[in-house]
Amino acid sequence: MKLFYKSGACSMAAHILLNEADVPYTLEKVDTDAGTTESGAAYAQINPRGYVPALKFEDGAVLTENVAILTWLSEQFPQLGPQGETSALQKYRMLEALSFLTSELHKAFSPYFSGKTFTAEESARNLAVLKKKISQFEAMLSDQNGYLLGETFSVADAYAFVILNWSNFIGVALTEWPRTTDYVNRIKARPATQRTLQEEGLAA
Repeated sequence: MKLFYKSGACSMAAHILLNEADVPYTLEKVDTDAGTTESGAAYAQINPRGYVPALKFEDGAVLTENVAILTWLSEQFPQLGPQGETSALQKYRMLEALSFLTSELHKAFSPYFSGKTFTAEESARNLAVLKKKISQFEAMLSDQNGYLLGETFSVADAYAFVILNWSNFIGVALTEWPRTTDYVNRIKARPATQRTLQEEGLAA
């Protein structure tokens, strides 16, 4: 497999999970602004929509869209998917979490990476939306469970970590949300996450 990625982008979720699964894969960095990969290829030939991630298989097939890739990884590597006796329902809990992450939490961070200049009123509105979505995420966490689907790390946690880690790049501290802060620190400390941050040039 080859993962097409951009440092720190949502493609990092799949990168973390490939390291968690400890399977062979290769990486190719993408300049989404220029539309090229680090080998000089036109990225539109891989993903016509131009964004990451994209996962290319040995037979040349390509899978795109983060939720699709993460769901595929959860099925290929069951240790990354729903666990326990209620795994049939937990599969849909996983999809529920992924849907919130991609359509709500991820979207709330998007204005900060749009390159646009906002008025003071627009900036205040963007921050209010972001805080609302982080508060909703905080409510999804439990004092009893370490992760979104319970006591076991899953694909949803990899994606959540990547999104919440963007707070470091936009100057929004997570200290207002103690469960979320502990959660992010716990996932960041995982060996696979540390390896991924290093491979993407983001290690502290």
